[in-house]
Parts: sequence; C-alpha cells; structure tokens
Amino acid sequence: MIETINLTKRYGDLVALNNLNLTINEGDCFGFIGPNGAGKTTTIKILATLLKPSSGQANIAGLTVGYQNRQIRPMIGYVPDFMGAYEDMVVTEYLEFFAAAYNIHGTQRKKVVSDVLELTDLGYKATAEVNSLSRGMQQRLAVARVLLHDPKVLLMDEPASGLDPRARIEMRELLKELRRMGKTILISSHILPELAELCNVVGIIERGSLLFNGTVEEALKRAKVGYVLHVGVTERIEDAAKVLAKLSGVKKVAIANDDKPDGKVGRVLHVTYDEASGASATDIPNVLVNNGFRLTKFAEEPVNLETAFMRLTKGLVQ
Repeated sequence: MIETINLTKRYGDLVALNNLNLTINEGDCFGFIGPNGAGKTTTIKILATLLKPSSGQANIAGLTVGYQNRQIRPMIGYVPDFMGAYEDMVVTEYLEFFAAAYNIHGTQRKKVVSDVLELTDLGYKATAEVNSLSRGMQQRLAVARVLLHDPKVLLMDEPASGLDPRARIEMRELLKELRRMGKTILISSHILPELAELCNVVGIIERGSLLFNGTVEEALKRAKVGYVLHVGVTERIEDAAKVLAKLSGVKKVAIANDDKPDGKVGRVLHVTYDEASGASATDIPNVLVNNGFRLTKFAEEPVNLETAFMRLTKGLVQ
C-alpha cells in the first residue's frame, strides 16, 4: 500500500531523509518512531503530497507521489500535529465545508457528516464552535475531517500530542476502530507504549536514516541482548554481587535502586546474563541460597518498545 524507495529530502546541506526504504502493507498500522528532527514529519508530508522529495520515490497503492497526486489525494487522509481549524465555524459547518471540497453534496453530505461525528463520538458537540473544543476534541474533529471521503490510507503526525490521559485513551480507542475498519495507518508518536498496543509494524528512524523496520516482536527481539535479571536479597547485597559475578554466563552485576510498593527505596542486583553461554539462569537462586542468602526478588527485566528504542538509537538529532 505504501512504499518508499531510496527516498531522500535535502534542505541545502541538511539531509532530512537519507535513502529511506519503507514498505507498509494494506491493513497495517505502522508506528513511526524517532526523536524530534529525525525525519518523521518530512516523510509524512511527502506521502501526503505536500513536499517533493529531492530524489528517490514514494508510492501509494501503486501510484507515484509527485506524478500522480490527483489520483493519490482522494485515497489519503492527513492529520497534522496541529489542527488549523476555522475557529468561527461550528463543528457541523466545519465538516460540511470539507465534505463539499470532496464533492460530497446534498443528503449524502449530511449522512457522511453524521456518520463521522458518530464514529469519533462528537455528535453531542455538533453545534459547538470549533474554538470552544478541548485539545482532545479538536484532534478527534481533525480525524473526523479526514474520514469524510473514506480514505484507504491515514497519515497521522503525532495525533496524541498535548492530550491529557483521558483524551489519549479516547484517541487510542478511535484508532483501534479505524484499524478494525481495514484502514492502512501510518502514525508517528512519542508515546511508545501506546504504539506497541496499536501497531503491528514499527519503523525506527534517526537523523533521516531508517534503523529498523519490522514487527514489534522483531524490534523487541533485536533489542534483547541477553537477559537482565533483577535479583533481591535480604542483606549483604555487596557480597551477593561478588558471588554472582563469578558465575558462568554472568556478564555484569550492578547494584541499583528498587522502588517498593510502600514508597520506600531498596536496593536490587541487576544481573546481565548471556543465555548463549550454555549456563542456566535458574542456577542463580540455588547459588545464592547455598551461600546463605535469602531471596526477596528474582525476575527478568521486561523488554518493551521504549527499551528497544533506547537500545537501537544513539540519541542523535539533525
């Protein structure tokens, strides 16, 4: 559905995109991850036919951006990170205006506007002025606007930016519904746990170069370099660290703070363990007990999308 081939965008000496190669299949929800200035918005604007690439190619449904824009635009819906609304309109007027721009007229237009208001749960705000809406409602209205012509592809640049927790949850549920409807969605966001829940495919970009493109599971697997075990003992934690450091398969032992449910801060051992060594991590509790230690904690550190992002990127910006 979406494909970029060596997509490059330069602004003078600045390379915003460097030979970007992406493939997003029909029905995918693709999470685009990267620091500010990585090239996410530039990519989305090129796909939305708002920017011309310096070189390379971008295709949507087999049509080439820059050469077949008239055919592409009815197929896409673009939600920018900031909604530029006509503030003197009420919600229905705003939507009817854009529906008319898509040549939707008469009774069909009223039905389409009613349908998108229901889908985005904004029906009760139909007569409210756009500038009276909260940030979250304005973002939902922006989504309603791009759904008027029933596009196949949604390009969403930070749709949850600046939203409060409740509004983020409502936006997340709306995106889930759009995915169930079969829309192909490209969404950039800094809220990585939500992307992990929403998206089946992610891309990680830094300084205009794509570092990773694949499923969330593949990203987690690639970021996982051995086990990191959290091991707690009742006392003599420094001695326990020395015992574990001598074990086969243990690459590193560090003492770290451990937040407890009662709000107190304790200490725990972070044990980096190489599973490829042939040794078993289950030896650790036995060794500690045999050396007179009592365990209070033994758990593997979870690897999530935030962990993968931190391990696969270097923190570089343009």
